[in-house]
Amino acid sequence: MESQQTGRGIGFALAGAFFYGFNITFAKISSEMGVQGPMIVAERVLVMIAIGLCFAALTRSAIRIATGEIIPMGLLGLGSMGVSIGYLSSVAFIPITVAAVIFYTFPILIVIASPFVDGKKLTPAMLGIVTLAFIGVVLVLGMAGGDLDLRGVALALLASVSAAMQFFAGTRCRVTSNAAKIVVTQAIVLPGALISVWATGGVFTIETQIAAAVPIWLTIGGFVLGFVFQILALARISATVAGLVFCLEPVVAAITSAIVLDERLQAIQYFGGFLVIVAIALTMLAERQAAR
Repeated sequence: MESQQTGRGIGFALAGAFFYGFNITFAKISSEMGVQGPMIVAERVLVMIAIGLCFAALTRSAIRIATGEIIPMGLLGLGSMGVSIGYLSSVAFIPITVAAVIFYTFPILIVIASPFVDGKKLTPAMLGIVTLAFIGVVLVLGMAGGDLDLRGVALALLASVSAAMQFFAGTRCRVTSNAAKIVVTQAIVLPGALISVWATGGVFTIETQIAAAVPIWLTIGGFVLGFVFQILALARISATVAGLVFCLEPVVAAITSAIVLDERLQAIQYFGGFLVIVAIALTMLAERQAAR
């Protein structure tokens, strides 16, 4: 039974990584059409709250936090806010690829913090796997040149730490219903999203929303599915395993950009993607053996 749950959890994590990676390309297209990232974050938060409420009504689930899960639910919401605001804001000061490489240090943070948070022993094998995955991510994204403004670096690091907190907190919310997780976490993110729109001078106009409707809704749809699958995964597998599997996200983003935007990948990027896939495969094997 435990092995079955682990398999499902990894499957959900792979699906979540795919949809998160898929939506980034269309977020870029939306931005180029006049709808900036913070505006999309605010819109998708409202959409997710509506979806969560509809799901609760259909499944007759109460929008209620389970006893003993108030703190982890709060941390899950704050982690989600930190990822959204920190990651999107960092690219205003440093190149996107540099921000992404800094952000994807979060699986390393999870592995290092796991002995203290989850009480799991830090094995050389797991440390080797996470290092392999990080090298692969760096090769896929590439280290773009440019000045490293400390504000951008700090914001990207905030996003990385927030992601680690998000994953650890998500594994501790196993009783609270999925509908409640969606509604409560997004309700926590909403104020930060609205402040980000105000701070960046975002203006909602019908014209731009209609013109960019397709990429906007592909972005929102990709995020919604990614978040839901992430929630489902974290209820079944450890933060360490989930963090490593989600390293697939930038690989999917690079491939999607190549297909949709005709951005050509170099051989070294394909090799980096291969390393990430190898790291994920090794993680799956190690977790299945542990479950058995």
